[in-house]
This record gives sequence, structure tokens and C-alpha cells, in this order.
Amino acid sequence: MLAWFTMTKDAPPGHADRLIEDLARDLQARGLRVAGAVQRNHDLGPDCACDMDMIVLGDTGMPIRISQSLGPGASGCRLDTGALEQAVARTAPHLAGADLVVVPKFGRQEAMGRGFRSLIGDAAGAGLPVVLYVPRQQRDQFLDFAGDLAVEVAPADLTGWCLARFADAS
Repeated sequence: MLAWFTMTKDAPPGHADRLIEDLARDLQARGLRVAGAVQRNHDLGPDCACDMDMIVLGDTGMPIRISQSLGPGASGCRLDTGALEQAVARTAPHLAGADLVVVPKFGRQEAMGRGFRSLIGDAAGAGLPVVLYVPRQQRDQFLDFAGDLAVEVAPADLTGWCLARFADAS
């Protein structure tokens, strides 16, 4: 089952990332084995794009910087796709023994068949519940990918949805 959520247009930047990280921390505190990764953004001020780090849950390594500095006035994509793939590779071994998987998002890379897409498929194929953010721009590609495994959950209901997966198994 793939629980996905989207944000309202007026949600502050990075809100989905904070929500996923808080969810993972809360579920871990409740004793669930949560695998996956969370994105942490570092605000550099009003005239600078944030730095983006990927933290692999259960990994003892350093966070992976997935953004690259393109210099002042640059407008291109700042995502370091090689670093994103490194984060996915470091995440994959932690799926074994997990109760649930969180993924920062199904973004442009996943829509193109890259990034966390294979890991999401592997986790769902193994019967693990997966929670992820889907930006409005990638909604159709995500639904084509996920099919009938996708269930939209309101952000406020994510914890309850996750906990219900384990109440149902009891």
C-alpha cells in the first residue's frame, strides 16, 4: 500500500519534508521500525536557494547533500542526481526488517523512472506500507506508477493510517 499526500498551494516551502521527518520520528518513538529517507532543507536566507540534505534512516553515515550550488543568479535545477542515487543506494539495505517505509517524495526524478522509484516499488512489492509526498505536478505519473496500491491520505491523518496498518495485522 502506498499512502500519498499532497500539500495545499499555500503550504510553506519544505513543509512536506518536515511532515515526513516528524512522522518518521513519531513512529520510531512508538516502536515501529521505519526505513527510508527524509529530506532536510537548510534556509540560507531570502536571496539564496536552500541547501538540501538527505538523511537515510537507520544509517550511521553522514547526511548526503543532494543540492548543488550553481552560483548567484542561476536558475537551473539544483538537484545533484548522483547524490540522490547515492541516497537511494544507502537506503535500500534498510528495507529488510522494516515495518514501514517513508520516502520524501515522488518528484520529477521518480516520474522519469529514477530516484526512489525502484525502491518504492521494491518496498510495495515486499508488502511494506510506504508513505510519501506527491507534488501536484507529478500526481498523474505517480498514479500511473502506483495503480490500485495508491491511497491518498490527508496529512493530518498519516499517523493514524500508519498505525492502522499494524492494528490490522494484530
